[in-house]
Amino acid sequence: MTTLPPPSPRKLGLVIDLDICVGCHACAVACKEWNDGGEFGPLPDKDPYGAEPHGVWFNRVHSYSVEQALPDDVTRELTVHFPRSCLHCETPACVTVCPTGASYKRAEDGIVLVDADQCIGCQLCSWACPYGAREFSEQKGTMQKCTLCVDRIYNETLDEADRQPACVMACPTRARHFGDLGDENSAISQLVAERGGYALMPEFEYKPVNRYLPPRPRRDGCDAKPESREPREATLDQDKLPGALRWLDRALSR
Repeated sequence: MTTLPPPSPRKLGLVIDLDICVGCHACAVACKEWNDGGEFGPLPDKDPYGAEPHGVWFNRVHSYSVEQALPDDVTRELTVHFPRSCLHCETPACVTVCPTGASYKRAEDGIVLVDADQCIGCQLCSWACPYGAREFSEQKGTMQKCTLCVDRIYNETLDEADRQPACVMACPTRARHFGDLGDENSAISQLVAERGGYALMPEFEYKPVNRYLPPRPRRDGCDAKPESREPREATLDQDKLPGALRWLDRALSR
């Protein structure tokens, strides 16, 4: 079985804001595009447009309907989009069960990777991972998983601003953040502290590095006073408008 390195003070990982994730799957598609042709590809698909598509995706997005508690014992339904990928645990079971050492944790930054040359495709790591973060490639006969785009974040041929995981770069709402969660003074750690970010299923004691930011409480629109929804009177000063706009305003006001 594979042993773990000593705990690393540097813990690279992701923070995902469930409050603003819209479930657009841009992160999953960007991840697939970058890794399919990169060092850890290909990421093959089987019957992608058929009735039962199947393939290797390092990042998947699930959508759930949950109930949110409101004042006066009222509840409302809330849709939460939940991106899922490897959490790069501090004590990952997927590493310790590996019989060949193919699954390993880097001492310098805590990233968990798979050495395809040593992987025999036994899938023990997949069975050990409670987060469902391991993917089996039937084409390669090996296990694959999120790498935090390690071939990108250390790529000195890229501009420094681009040395982030592909999923973070692609997110249109900036719901994904990347950084060192081992540094309590880093921007990403401060964000977790401010928003009450949490680890997924801590009861397993695998100490996942990635964190999720919970949805903020939503205001119930039914509590709004009727007068607050009345249209406000226009305060447009026509004399300050250009001539063409003054003519247009008069024409539309007829």
